[in-house]
Amino acid sequence: VQLQASGGGLVQAGGSLRLSCAVSGRTFDNYMMGWFRQRPGEEREFVAAISWSSGRTYYPDPVTGRFTISRDNGKNTVYLQMNTLKPEDTAVYYCAASSPARGGILRERLYDYWGQGTQVTVSS
Repeated sequence: VQLQASGGGLVQAGGSLRLSCAVSGRTFDNYMMGWFRQRPGEEREFVAAISWSSGRTYYPDPVTGRFTISRDNGKNTVYLQMNTLKPEDTAVYYCAASSPARGGILRERLYDYWGQGTQVTVSS
């Protein structure tokens, strides 16, 4: 099982980036797919999640209205569109997958598989 995150980079405040997470090695039809981020010296925090089967999405308040998670079944890829980026969005972003048995949405520890992370830097 492999989750390959990409799309990070350097962007000015107010700009946009789209992260991608390509999944392979198994089907994730009933999985919850999530994005988390980790700033230096801080714990990993929840950013967004999407049910692969239903498409239902979840966001915490700091990103609601700015970030959008989506998935492309044909490409086995999950995306995170990030708009109106702020310097405090600077972090390493990770994609993850939680099996139905674990039932993860917000909690990092309930995710089974993780990608390698991609750096997002927002300059002021």
